[in-house]
Amino acid sequence: MAGGSGSRFGRPKQFESLAGRPVVEWSVAAARKATDGVVLVVPASEEHRARSLGADVVVTGGETRSASVRCGLARVPEQADVVVVHDAARPLASPALFAAVVAPLLGAHGQHVDGVVCGIAIADTLKRVGGSGSIVMETVDRTSLVAVQTPQAFRASVLRRAHAAGGDATDDAALVEAIGGRVRVVPGEAHNVKLTVPSDLTLLEHLAGGGEW
Repeated sequence: MAGGSGSRFGRPKQFESLAGRPVVEWSVAAARKATDGVVLVVPASEEHRARSLGADVVVTGGETRSASVRCGLARVPEQADVVVVHDAARPLASPALFAAVVAPLLGAHGQHVDGVVCGIAIADTLKRVGGSGSIVMETVDRTSLVAVQTPQAFRASVLRRAHAAGGDATDDAALVEAIGGRVRVVPGEAHNVKLTVPSDLTLLEHLAGGGEW
């Protein structure tokens, strides 16, 4: 998924340079090592440039993230059993992490889950705030909370059904959960940092170290 405009970043962040390669190219390369095919969803203005980044199919996205996922999903072959959705803005997700979210959907135990996400335990204390003065309303118990990342893997038929109603969410797992799907969490990766603001690029440059994962 590389269809965003980068409003918080100030420009399309997925095409920024990271250790000499576009951010999105890192994500495509990781997906390529772990899947049978890669569909890359980009803004219309970037479609021509994106054709050189290693994906099998390049398609223009929609107005929202979920709409863009549907644009990509429409180009996934019908015979695919599992679909993995990944944000280009997480360029350092390793091929091993892709494999980790796919694995629970395969084999005899795969029938017990509809999707798998990767997540990191939350270390910070969480406060719920409200009112005009951002007053603390309560301290939230973090014991059962995780910060969810991508890639996220789903049984293809379930993901298509979850998107059929045309809803919108910040991740695909939320849409699968909304139709009663069972989603499992596996450990994420600390270096799987999401590029959101320009200062994140400095951190990613340090983590990338000029090499490949």
